[in-house]
Amino acid sequence: MRPQPWIFITVTVLAFLFPTFLTEKSDKIIKLPGQPKISFQQYAGYITTDEKQHRALFYYLVEAETEPASKPLVLWLNGGPGCSSIGAGAFCEHGPFKPSGDLLLINEHSWNKEANMLYLESPAGVGFSYSANKSFYTSVNDDITARDNLAFLEKWFTKFPEYRNRDFFITGESYGGHYVPQLAQLIIESNMKFNLKGIAIGNPLLEFNTDFNSRAAFFWSHGLISDSTYEIFTSVCNYSQIRRQIQNGSLNPVCSQVNSQVSREVSRFINSYDVTLDVCLSTVFAQSKMLNKLQDTVEIDVCVEDETAKYLNRKDVLEAFHAQLVGVTEWTVCSGVVQYEMQNLEVPTIHILGSLAKSGIRVLVYSGDQDAVIPLIGTRILVNGLAKELGLKTSVPYRVWLERRQVAGWTQVYGDILSFATIRGASHEAPFSQPKRSLVLFNAFLAGKPLPEA
Repeated sequence: MRPQPWIFITVTVLAFLFPTFLTEKSDKIIKLPGQPKISFQQYAGYITTDEKQHRALFYYLVEAETEPASKPLVLWLNGGPGCSSIGAGAFCEHGPFKPSGDLLLINEHSWNKEANMLYLESPAGVGFSYSANKSFYTSVNDDITARDNLAFLEKWFTKFPEYRNRDFFITGESYGGHYVPQLAQLIIESNMKFNLKGIAIGNPLLEFNTDFNSRAAFFWSHGLISDSTYEIFTSVCNYSQIRRQIQNGSLNPVCSQVNSQVSREVSRFINSYDVTLDVCLSTVFAQSKMLNKLQDTVEIDVCVEDETAKYLNRKDVLEAFHAQLVGVTEWTVCSGVVQYEMQNLEVPTIHILGSLAKSGIRVLVYSGDQDAVIPLIGTRILVNGLAKELGLKTSVPYRVWLERRQVAGWTQVYGDILSFATIRGASHEAPFSQPKRSLVLFNAFLAGKPLPEA
């Protein structure tokens, strides 16, 4: 039977009057394979950020479980640089589901309990995001990533105008210590009409020397290295020197000897991303391996099957997600095609946090306290120094915070605009290893309230 003419007229009128009608319908996920029954909507698809270069970023929107129209919008950016916000953030940390074989299991501590979560695969070449012009991959940097992320948001808000006036937060972890504040700064400088309220970054790279050199004190204080090794690790050759030399392709004999001694004492049976765990860890930690890939140490001992990679490479999952593989044969947690300018690791971003705070943007920096990759020691020093530089008085003195009457970490607040918190027992990817405590911290951040105490 031939379609009636009125159908085409109706669709044309709807497309003209409500430009988001057709695009939202096309991006709406009907149901993910193996997904349990849910009460919220999901969307996924592409936003073209560069028409000439045919560059497109892939997103996954998970609406809040209840009353999504009254909940804020939260953008999540994973680190790397070059790792997936969907594979790591959504499916291994705080999204609504976790893959298990052919099924998706409900995550009881999903962040969409309190917010509409927007996961972005960035830059192009990460996850399902792509550039048809492959020369783009040969030299990707922080500036390109921030500008593409801004272009994504501009077009995404046009596609979903109901979110434009919502309270908007940008969150992330690890190398997100670059992605998150740089994007927030660009939003402010560009006078974009986004209702940006705050940023939160976990175990972030903020300042190369301070962050990496705090590793010696962390190893020593946890009994992973001896007094004598701690001495040479801080006086003869420190970790930032080692990283810089390896990055430049020339580790000198002195630093090589120090690095070997540290590695020998720490042993290959300790995972730097959570030094207390004695169980196998999933390849969710591949995103932090990217930050550590130039280090002359052993690989992480992975003995848990990567359910997320298996799931996201299924043909039926790609179809349900409206995703495609462009220029790659499979989806991976961290990109194998993006050649990121690693010198960007040395660009400090701590001062950007200061400018954001002065602009009235709330800033939360948190640390999983068992992470030796970006230890809390350096992060706390940087945040405390920033507070002094800004002249912020302590509004909440350093104290414990609680989750279900147990100590969940420690926190300090400066001038009600800048906050630091640790998550007790958490790894580099805090929501993965401490989901309950991470959700409590997330809720307090969104509400602008101090973390709970006795």
